[in-house]
Amino acid sequence: MRYLILSTLEEKNDEVQDVLKELKAQGVQTSYVNTNERNISACIGCNTCWLRTPGVCAVKDDYEQILIRMLQADRLLLITEAKFGFISYKMKNVVDRILPLATMNLRFKDGQMRHYPRYKKTLDVALVYKGQADNVFLTEWMERVCINLGFTSLGAFDMERKGELYYALGYDQLHTESH
Repeated sequence: MRYLILSTLEEKNDEVQDVLKELKAQGVQTSYVNTNERNISACIGCNTCWLRTPGVCAVKDDYEQILIRMLQADRLLLITEAKFGFISYKMKNVVDRILPLATMNLRFKDGQMRHYPRYKKTLDVALVYKGQADNVFLTEWMERVCINLGFTSLGAFDMERKGELYYALGYDQLHTESH
């Protein structure tokens, strides 16, 4: 199982390091990207990734490498701070830029209009946040993001309750000393 971890927290955040250590102790192959160190522009809504260059964003920055890593991963962990009860603007920007993984073509799924995924690749996605937020709301939001991309949401998890995250990932026994 290959994990991609995208974090908007500061590089040397102890809690992020704990997550990385635990996954390593579980024998998980991880790829970690601190998005603060990358040049990631906002989606400009041009639809070029759907119309002119299918699957390729018109904005030329460091995000293309992140998309490639997503296609190589089995699971995606999004780690961010909660601001005003929602994910930070930095993580919202990261999520918005996933659009090239979908097509502009739509279909009805479970009575709702959804995009067709561009690739047969699916991801299990978990949102991990630090700070005060409504976990039910964030879990529902994550589910809606994932269903629109053909991904599976593992839910939203408060960083202070990482044990729930590890359980959702299928790790009943923790290996690191900090747990």
